Amino acid sequence: MASQLVRRSRCKQTLKSLLSFRRFYNSRQEGRTTSKLKWSYIHGQSDVSPIGITIGNLLQERVQMTPDKEVVVFCSRKIRKTYAQFITEVDKLAAGLVSLGLEKGDRVGIWGPNSYEWILTQYATARAGLILVNVNPQYKEQELEFALGKVGCKAIIISEKFKDQNYYDILYNVVPELSGSISGDIRSDRLPSLKILITMGDNSYSGAFQFSEVLDSATDAGCRGIMDIQRKLQFDDPINIQFTSGTTGVPKGATLSHHNIVNNSHFLGRRLGYHTEESIICVPVPLYHCFGMVMASLCTVTHGAKCVYPGPGFDAGASLKAVAEEKCTSLYGVPTMFIDMLNHPDFDKFDLTSLSTGVMAGSPCPVEVMRQVNERMHMPKVTVAYGTTENSPVTFQTMRDDNLEKRTSTVGRPLDHVEAKVVDEDGHMVPIGTRGELCIRGINTMLEYWDEPEKTAEVISTSRWYSTGDTAVIDEDGFCKIVGRIKDLIIRGGENVYPLEIEEVLYKHPKVKDVQVVGVPDKRLGEEICAWIQVKEGQTLTEQQVKDLCKDKLARYKVPRYVSFVDGYPLTVTGKVQKYKIREAATKDLGLENVFS
Repeated sequence: MASQLVRRSRCKQTLKSLLSFRRFYNSRQEGRTTSKLKWSYIHGQSDVSPIGITIGNLLQERVQMTPDKEVVVFCSRKIRKTYAQFITEVDKLAAGLVSLGLEKGDRVGIWGPNSYEWILTQYATARAGLILVNVNPQYKEQELEFALGKVGCKAIIISEKFKDQNYYDILYNVVPELSGSISGDIRSDRLPSLKILITMGDNSYSGAFQFSEVLDSATDAGCRGIMDIQRKLQFDDPINIQFTSGTTGVPKGATLSHHNIVNNSHFLGRRLGYHTEESIICVPVPLYHCFGMVMASLCTVTHGAKCVYPGPGFDAGASLKAVAEEKCTSLYGVPTMFIDMLNHPDFDKFDLTSLSTGVMAGSPCPVEVMRQVNERMHMPKVTVAYGTTENSPVTFQTMRDDNLEKRTSTVGRPLDHVEAKVVDEDGHMVPIGTRGELCIRGINTMLEYWDEPEKTAEVISTSRWYSTGDTAVIDEDGFCKIVGRIKDLIIRGGENVYPLEIEEVLYKHPKVKDVQVVGVPDKRLGEEICAWIQVKEGQTLTEQQVKDLCKDKLARYKVPRYVSFVDGYPLTVTGKVQKYKIREAATKDLGLENVFS
């Protein structure tokens, strides 16, 4: 009798323990936690392991599962491809690139707006073990030369034109040797590593292969060779370089591995429900950025989602039309894009009822915009994401059922398998609710800044913590609020702008004595660029002259919207310029104090 009572007691204790564990386990699904934090450290817990596989092998597995399912749609060009069709063309391009002499680890630039060729190149380089280098489609001559030279691109694939950009003409200004070059054997003084130029479109250019020519040059043996290459690639190999100003000055090449970006896409997609529901993602964001390439395009292989691209660049009407016609379930964009779509004159003519979720990232979202996206765009489960290029990019993301306040005042909780902490100036972790610098560690953190060990060491500690340069606060429930930036990085409509780059261009003007560039609030773009300029004594300079100079030397999004001519700057006792005071004064002078209220 006594032994039976003991057994019953043990069974009850075991059951109680199991139930307790179950409650504990359930509370942590999708990053949730019921225990209150005391210190500003949180780990994105998960019952799902990271994926240890290369992009190429993952694509192959996905094709075997759903060969006849549509994978990609380019609305403006009426292009539709199934997985089987897609991998056939991917491997043909990969084989064509290899036949040109490109080998594992070689860097291949891609320069242009969103296109089917861009997607093919993304996956073909991954299948061939080549490192894709994303080049901003708005780059001018100086920026292009720096990017290609910095990472030693051996080949570059370019579009013909987009808006006011003539890509071949800009490249020609850097590499005039193209006029006498044999295709595949460019010999440039300024870019000695560059040997191969491939142009999209139907036109022929001196010194260049046509994209279709490379695609069609693939042989059956070459395509079989691409299949063989998959066994030799490792998921920790570098596969992508994206340029970022980061926290330490001029652009650097954030080098990402298969493991970095596959898992970032995988766990972001799980928060959006892509692993349980058939998902069709409308992608009006640029592919050259992690937003389009990782958070959208890679979801085709990590979750079997279909990506719909409305056109080469963002257009509010085209995006709304794509959602309506393709019955998209998810929509991506920076707040500016959602604002433009909501204010489109024909908004009410589009049926958006297929939507339910999506991602808003790049800059803070005003409460009223989020409310309208939830209600008018039928996106009650839209999430907010935060991250950096160096982290592949997402580190924090809200849940689909987080309330409106959390989705506008915070960036959510850490992504699965991502650690985050907030530290003071001495690197010591601070209590919850205390401001400090946000640091990130996990499977998403980049390998390095390409060929810059010293710059890498400035932002990644020996224990692999990445210092974001952002000031943040973590609350007791693990929600993170970004409250400022330690450095002077400006985020304009989701684009990172480093003031030093603009300042250096303006400093070269013979009439400029000094210049300071800051970000000021903007309701639509989050921030706009403001330049405070001191003109040399006896000289005159106009606002339009300043803007024209910037337009000639810099990408359009880096051109200051506001230009003020001043006699001096607020300084510290030691003579250092106090940029935060310039920002405060400019905001007040321009009447922007209540932009977000």
